Amino acid sequence: MDDLTKQDALELEVANFGPIVEAKIDLRPLTVFVGPSNTGKSYLATLIYALHRFFSGFRGYRMFRDGEVRQLPQKTIDVIDEWVQEVQQTFGNKKVQWHVVLPDLVVDEIRSLLNAQGDQLSNEVGRCFGIDKTSALVRKGYSNGTCIVFRSRCPHDAEPFEYELMVDKQEAEFRITIPEEAPTWIDRREAYASIKHLDRMREDMILSGSRDDGRSFFFWRLIEALIDPALPQLAGHLYRPAFYLPADRTGVMHSHQVVVSALFQNATTPGLRPDAGMPMLSGVLADFLQQLIAIDPTLYRRRRSRRDLGTPIEEAILGGAVGVHKSETIGYPYFTYQPKGWKNPLPLMNTSSMVSELAPVVLYLRYVVQPGNVLIIEEPESHLHPAMQVEFTRQIAALINAGIRVIVTTHSEWVLEELANIVQRSKLPKARRKEISGGNFALRSDQVGAWLFKQKLRPKGSVVEEVKLDAETGLYPTDYDAVSAALYNESVSIFNRIEDSDAE
Repeated sequence: MDDLTKQDALELEVANFGPIVEAKIDLRPLTVFVGPSNTGKSYLATLIYALHRFFSGFRGYRMFRDGEVRQLPQKTIDVIDEWVQEVQQTFGNKKVQWHVVLPDLVVDEIRSLLNAQGDQLSNEVGRCFGIDKTSALVRKGYSNGTCIVFRSRCPHDAEPFEYELMVDKQEAEFRITIPEEAPTWIDRREAYASIKHLDRMREDMILSGSRDDGRSFFFWRLIEALIDPALPQLAGHLYRPAFYLPADRTGVMHSHQVVVSALFQNATTPGLRPDAGMPMLSGVLADFLQQLIAIDPTLYRRRRSRRDLGTPIEEAILGGAVGVHKSETIGYPYFTYQPKGWKNPLPLMNTSSMVSELAPVVLYLRYVVQPGNVLIIEEPESHLHPAMQVEFTRQIAALINAGIRVIVTTHSEWVLEELANIVQRSKLPKARRKEISGGNFALRSDQVGAWLFKQKLRPKGSVVEEVKLDAETGLYPTDYDAVSAALYNESVSIFNRIEDSDAE
């Protein structure tokens, strides 16, 4: 890995999690999960989404919403005061590094805050899976609980920051380990901006007489403000917002109006009907539905300077434009597709399954996802002809080069083969890539990680292994070859028996 990729590396390790016996992966800019059904690909993808939801939710976090402030020890106040003065005095000095190390006492307070959030993390994981208790995620037949460990690699080769979530039938326990030899760096400009903002806030409080102007309050607020710039190092890329496109996104796109209408009807008639026992949506589906409803094309038009990452998919695959329109009465969105050259658009439910499958991808890339975010796509090959699967894989590579991290779950041999070609193209000089098909789409091998979920009989479940590009074949070896060989052998056997029958 190069330095940039290494700084953003995240290792994830799980044991006895859902159908997974064990898995140890590192998340790359493009991470691909492949393997048979019911082996845990979506389980792991959902867990990663929940982790992103939890840590990105800390941005702008406020510890003291109730107004209560614990008195800081004098030693802590003195250390932070000295650090504040150093930041203020050296700001603007070009001879000083633009990164500054947080005092250990500040890091200790941030660690204490994170350690206290175990219940919140457990609740977020349960919400994303749509379950009441995370104990339901413990692998069936295993009584010792589930272990989830994730490590954020430091840019200076020190020991990683490590987080551990232990889940058993009774409770969930969360712990963070920050190595002593791993200094926590933040941008000096962000530190200076936080200090100046809080200085102004403290002056306003003194003038209004509304709050105590003591240093303890000021420094507690400063610790709060420093959580945001520290998160990229503390949590790796988990601090980035993530968005999940589930495997059944086509059905949700077609039925979202019916679902919301039913929710409104139930909400306006409490106590009039018996409980229908309707299962609740998982957090993944609920977030997807909510984000669809919240799409506002007028906001997009105001910021047209942002690159539209959905248009290349429309041009290369769909042959038309996906549209979103707001109802004039209640502002509720409805979605359309307008083939190129057509005067009027079609309702999305009247289009092909390919269009319906890719429409939410286009909408997310146009209105929701931004460079720096994480996009999780389940089964991108659904309802796509093999040629279109190849083209969509190329478009995913383009997203990586645009600064979006992508996680994919797939069953498609075509996706894996084109992904191998995309990596192989990176070995060619840029001038030579233009000579071959798809030459504009290339990713380095360290930008791509493919992980095979393999079924295991004892103990029953699946194990996850990295699939590396084969030097001889130039492909990612999977179990697809075994399926092809079995089909070929079966066809030969049938053909031989037909010949024997004819000879009789």
